[in-house]
Amino acid sequence: MDGPFVSDRSPGVQGRRPGPLIVTEDEALLDDLLRLCAAAGVEPEVHHSVPERRSGWESAPLILVGDDAAARVRGAARRRGVLLVGRDQDDPGVWRRAVEIGADHVLRLPDAEQWLVDRIADAAEGVGRQALTVGVVGGRGGAGASTLACALAVTAARTGRRTMLIDGDPLGGGLDVLLGGEQAEGRRWPDFAASRGRVAGGALEESLPHLHALRVLSWDRGDSVAIPAEAMRAVLAAARRRGGVVVVDLPRRVDDAVAEALAQLDLGLLVVPAELRAVAAANRVASSVGMVLRDLRAVVRGPYAAGLDEQWVAAALGLPLAGELPVEYGLLEAQEKGAPPGSEVRGPLSRFCTAFWEQALTGGAVA
Repeated sequence: MDGPFVSDRSPGVQGRRPGPLIVTEDEALLDDLLRLCAAAGVEPEVHHSVPERRSGWESAPLILVGDDAAARVRGAARRRGVLLVGRDQDDPGVWRRAVEIGADHVLRLPDAEQWLVDRIADAAEGVGRQALTVGVVGGRGGAGASTLACALAVTAARTGRRTMLIDGDPLGGGLDVLLGGEQAEGRRWPDFAASRGRVAGGALEESLPHLHALRVLSWDRGDSVAIPAEAMRAVLAAARRRGGVVVVDLPRRVDDAVAEALAQLDLGLLVVPAELRAVAAANRVASSVGMVLRDLRAVVRGPYAAGLDEQWVAAALGLPLAGELPVEYGLLEAQEKGAPPGSEVRGPLSRFCTAFWEQALTGGAVA
């Protein structure tokens, strides 16, 4: 009997994203595939053979064909995204059947389970260009890295780009506070501390506080929670898959979780006040960060000590210069009134961020 198959084993959770088309009559295999779809956060449509509606076969984001059903789908229209799935590791005929149905891949369970979960989630979300991901770190305490990170995110969001701001420093006080949203509803880092494997990008985005047209992942006001490297990897990968822009505010120390974040950055900005002690401290930070992140650039912040300029500071650090960040007077007073960093369009901070994004997002060298 053909047609949609619904059972009490189906994920069937209201709000799940549409998932793949599953074609099989193998009960045990179906159990496994339903479990993997649930892990990916999607709800599949299940048939015993090619659906009577041609559009069902052609429009499905992904098609999982069980070994038992290969003969029954042999005459279906050829398309991308067909996977032949089974358990027999030593079946000599599996490759012939894969060719007959035009399968992209042959998968054997349980070995391919994690790969298949990722592929199912990718297909359901739609995989496009990943987000441009920029990390900001202070050369010393109080350098203004968190302020710049917020301003970069606010500026990007103001242009209509999908923007996510991630607070990677549990001791920094919380970027949601800097944005005036400490009471905003949404999840914080402790909710993701146990994340492993894959986090759905859409679910992550929708769960976070929405402040100033961007999504913010920050900390709650409870005890500090250590974020395992696996959780940082999963969350940041999910954020990047959504496209647009991701800005990460990072601490000066490099532990396992920070190393995971650095590994996913497209570029990093090291904020350095133009004074000798700050340059000495920033040199140590640059050394540790540079062991993981290949593209690290200096942002030099005024006012300048006697005899220093931005070119000298960048050269002393051995880093390319991303730009000079002039002093913006009245910034603290504006924040006390609820205006986030970067909200003053004509201010020096906003102008720096606008110029940075114009060059970074068009593929030009940021200078």
